[in-house]
Amino acid sequence: MPNLKEIRIRIASVNSTRQITSAMKMVSAAKLRRAQDAVIQLRPYASKLNGILQSINENVGNSNDNAFTKERTINKVLLVVITSNKGLCGAFNSNVIKKTLQLIHGDYAGLHNKGKVDLLTIGKKGYDYFRIRNYKIIKNQSNVFDKISFDKVIPVVQEVMDSFENKEYDHVVLIYNQFKNAAVQILVAEQFLPIKNQDLRDKNSFAHHFDFIYEPSQEYMIKELIPKSLKIQFYKALLDSFAAEHGARMTAMHKATDNAFELLKELNLTFNKARQGAITKEILEIVGGAEALKK
Repeated sequence: MPNLKEIRIRIASVNSTRQITSAMKMVSAAKLRRAQDAVIQLRPYASKLNGILQSINENVGNSNDNAFTKERTINKVLLVVITSNKGLCGAFNSNVIKKTLQLIHGDYAGLHNKGKVDLLTIGKKGYDYFRIRNYKIIKNQSNVFDKISFDKVIPVVQEVMDSFENKEYDHVVLIYNQFKNAAVQILVAEQFLPIKNQDLRDKNSFAHHFDFIYEPSQEYMIKELIPKSLKIQFYKALLDSFAAEHGARMTAMHKATDNAFELLKELNLTFNKARQGAITKEILEIVGGAEALKK
């Protein structure tokens, strides 16, 4: 059994850790509320925009004339890996990294062996992991999360769109955690480019019930709306990941605080047992000394 001094030091250490995790939980809860509001406010707009886009697609017919909807033979792939800049958020980052590795060494293993799989990292955790292991990273955009805004995201997504349009990449995939609630994050690996019309139909089956009036023309509108829709989709993915990060951190810190409480209970019990044992030992020594003096 450890001595009383060691137990006291450990109790103080655990108590200090409990205070830190409790404070981090409160901070993440406050940030989560703002991030959650941003995601919830954007989702109806993104959904309506996709609905209008699908309505135009149905009226115009085949939209393969647009560069962003053309299916090409996959010769080179870009994976956009969205993680966080900070840790202490449970399995938030490791899940994204595992999914990315699964795609690299599974679905795109042949292309990876030829050096045809590039990574665009958003978040320091993902960047550090893949940089240390010498994966091909074309750019790191971790500063996007410093003060996330649509204006700050536009240059990033525009660069991705230009790369696809110039045929530098034939396939672009977003890998991130989608926000569901404070305790649940859904790992998503979705095709960003080229756009799949079937996905639009599945998500916006209500679109064909509306008869929109378009000016100047449907063909012109589809050329304008597709880039706009892609930018909104990319921005929504970042907001989802940002909100999911704070939800995961809040949950992780809540569990850490609970574990600290349980550990403190055990340490206090151990401390009381050790103190009682020391007191008993001292009493026995005093009694033994007194009996020896009597004899």
